[in-house]
Amino acid sequence: MANYVILGEALASEEVNLVFPSEDFSRQAHVSSIQKYKEKYGRSVEDPAGFWSDIASEFYWKQKWGQPVYTENLDIRKGKINIEWFKGGKTNICYNCLDRNIKSGNGDKTAIYWEGNEPGHDATLTYYQLLARVCQLANYLKDIGVEKGDAVIIYLPMLMELPIAMLACARIGAIHSVVFAGFSAESIAQRIMDCKPKVVITCNAVRRGPKTIFLKDIVDAAITESAQNGINIDVCLTFENESALKKEMTKWDEGRDIWWQDVVPKYPVTCEVEWVDAEDPLFLLYTSGSTGKPKGVLHTTGGYMVYTATTFKYAFDYKPKDVYWCTADCGWITGHSYVTYGPLLNGATNVVFEGAPNYPDAGRCWDIVDKYKVSIFYTAPTLVRSLMREGDEYVTRYSRKSLRVLGSVGEPINPSAWRWFFNVLGDGRCPISDTWWQTETGGFMITPLPGAWPQKPGSATLPFFGVQPVIVDEKGVELEGECSGYLCVKSSWPSAFRTLYGDHERYQTTYFSAFPGYYFTGDGCNRDKDGYYWLTGRVDDVINVSGHRIGTAEVESALVSHPQCVEAAVVGVEHEVKGQGIYAFVTLAEGVPYSEELKKSLIKVVREKIGAFAAPDKIHWAPGLPKTRSGKIMRRILRKIASKSLDELGDTSTLADPTVVDQLITLADC
Repeated sequence: MANYVILGEALASEEVNLVFPSEDFSRQAHVSSIQKYKEKYGRSVEDPAGFWSDIASEFYWKQKWGQPVYTENLDIRKGKINIEWFKGGKTNICYNCLDRNIKSGNGDKTAIYWEGNEPGHDATLTYYQLLARVCQLANYLKDIGVEKGDAVIIYLPMLMELPIAMLACARIGAIHSVVFAGFSAESIAQRIMDCKPKVVITCNAVRRGPKTIFLKDIVDAAITESAQNGINIDVCLTFENESALKKEMTKWDEGRDIWWQDVVPKYPVTCEVEWVDAEDPLFLLYTSGSTGKPKGVLHTTGGYMVYTATTFKYAFDYKPKDVYWCTADCGWITGHSYVTYGPLLNGATNVVFEGAPNYPDAGRCWDIVDKYKVSIFYTAPTLVRSLMREGDEYVTRYSRKSLRVLGSVGEPINPSAWRWFFNVLGDGRCPISDTWWQTETGGFMITPLPGAWPQKPGSATLPFFGVQPVIVDEKGVELEGECSGYLCVKSSWPSAFRTLYGDHERYQTTYFSAFPGYYFTGDGCNRDKDGYYWLTGRVDDVINVSGHRIGTAEVESALVSHPQCVEAAVVGVEHEVKGQGIYAFVTLAEGVPYSEELKKSLIKVVREKIGAFAAPDKIHWAPGLPKTRSGKIMRRILRKIASKSLDELGDTSTLADPTVVDQLITLADC
């Protein structure tokens, strides 16, 4: 018999591997038992058209979709990969987030609690007020010529203006592309050159903790670089974030730059909705790939709307009285689906936080939880692990009695961090929705449903409605029962991404060619005897750092741009806080001496070209790299050296120069 506890009755010790919901929690949950789940899940995979049509009908459609409800081809052997849901249906996600909630009587309900970087700096918007602000910006964008189908780049920190900008674009049918306000000028320029936006929206600066980041300067450099490559930006709408930097201190291009506060508030607070087809594009979000060029993941409107709203409701067991806080930035998919769209589609009250979670000290998160009476708290394992290191006293000095459900996102959460999250933060009474999903999936794919079944520390548990995960071996053969292999998905789901912007061939090759007939997630996975799924991380050349996917090729490309670096190979290595760290093997030009100054210079190049979050944690000098006779780098060996698993190097006789391995081992601590 497995060791277990019941919510609210005991803490989860190292021996505990099952956490059951309490009868009280289950009784009030949207899905109250495993039997109820199996009924809904069974219908969702046997009759997906009927199942999702019933849910979609709860939203506002100017015109209902046609038949069939969905079409799909996930088998590259049968022609072009194609996924469509609710095609022919006319709707608008901004209308469903705001107008629909106001018409149902929630206009005076708080939509956003905004918490600034500095304690005490805050603001609130009701659904009425949020709609008015969105309409003003939408009217401005229309006035400067932004039309349905045009792209808009948004490079903003977690101000209220970020979700406002996303919703304003959606209202007029423009395609927003949010760029995380930590990316470098070169990264922004890549995105500008790819999607050719009509306007860039930014702010002059932001304070994260004690540090000021001059965002406008970064955008200026990106716009200059884009212009040199033939793509010009005529309008840069800039919000004055006066707590970080005053107007008069901001560099300015008089012909191009416009202060948000000077123009947007002058526009009407009502704006007609642009009704769009369910398959019209909603947003582009660029994600790292195994080549140096970021991939423009394209999500469409109708299916994404229905799926994100539904996953939010069920995975967090959301109730109208809940106050919800997701710590993610809108620059990542989590911020799109579970800061902006999912919560607002459900009429939720949402906390948006500008600052750093450990500023002014490691108790800031729990101070915010108590201040706003947060009942659902959704964060990344990286934050959990970093706060674990700070000590329990930063948590226990706060009440946290409002908390009801916890959530984890971005990477698999290790069991010890899961138990700390459950025991210390949640006092042993809050279930943890340990969600697995991706930028490409748009919404949760495998996740616990609080109240429905027992949880296992570290497992994402069971698939969400309509999701059919399979584990395959290297030949693409489906494995049954308890097994380990590659995680794929058969059949589509409403929020699946439709293509890579401007490169459908890359979309097909990257995600559908490895195992024809399936969407290949790129993740390894174990399934236990109870059918629970355990994600083991990436199996391709992408590193998951603090929940942010970074292509190894992207980092390698940045390193070799340094004049003294001739070759680089990057691998992921376990990191106590980040989950994975970036470990770089660097070969220098002939005659260049090793030095700490050069290491700093190499790291600086990566920070400038990609962003600080992609900076290598370790530079390992490499006179040469372990390569096969055909020239392929043996990353398996590099990973073993990086993790100090020197007794697991395996056969090195196939290398063109086996002595390279000994040289690398010798230089490990240099």
